[in-house]
Amino acid sequence: MNSFKIHQQLIKDTHNLLLLNNINILLHKNASIPWIILVPITNKVELFEIPESQQIIIQKMIKQISNYFISEYKTEKMNIAAIGNIVSQLHIHVIGRNAGDACWPNVVWGNEYTFKEYTENQLTQIKMALQQMPHIR
Repeated sequence: MNSFKIHQQLIKDTHNLLLLNNINILLHKNASIPWIILVPITNKVELFEIPESQQIIIQKMIKQISNYFISEYKTEKMNIAAIGNIVSQLHIHVIGRNAGDACWPNVVWGNEYTFKEYTENQLTQIKMALQQMPHIR
């Protein structure tokens, strides 16, 4: 799909880590909360509209990322959503939450909370960890 472009709001808010299995793996720029956004290369806007084979790949990625967040960030609760009220482009949020995190127990969307930058080393480590996950390759 030559005309595919990631929505400008997602570009503004994230680090583009990888493109695997025709799915862009983005990392939210705020390191206060572990937050990956999956953006499949499609012109569809709803998750149920994409082929089942791609849905399965996304589900496997969500599972791997969730396990990574639990292992590396000791997350207690996973928030997974494909809401799209502001950005209609199909994208799936995978967010690791903990009691006492920067905006607990409130939602992360539209919430003003402490902004913390990722270091280049952290970005490299996260990218390498994602590349090693069997269902992401």
